[in-house]
Amino acid sequence: MIALDWATLGLGAILGLISGAAFFAGLSWGMQIALRQTHPVPVLLVSAAVRIPALLLVGWWVAGQGAVALAGFALAFLVVRIGILAFVRTAAPKEIAPWN
Repeated sequence: MIALDWATLGLGAILGLISGAAFFAGLSWGMQIALRQTHPVPVLLVSAAVRIPALLLVGWWVAGQGAVALAGFALAFLVVRIGILAFVRTAAPKEIAPWN
């Protein structure tokens, strides 16, 4: 039987939940701002330039704690992503209005 370090797994999972929530909240916020602009590309680029390195930095630190922590991080991030997609898909209107 393989011994599993539950504390390390929990640390990775907690950081994955927080990072996932922050990542997708930043995506939502960036999209809301960008869709109100006449030129949305700069807003989207800045949003991505902040969110992606921040997520990678936290993931890099978690990976340094071990494979178990990284697995917890990745699974928690995936759970957040699936949860947000399920919520957004059910809340989407039947008829989508044009954005511009």
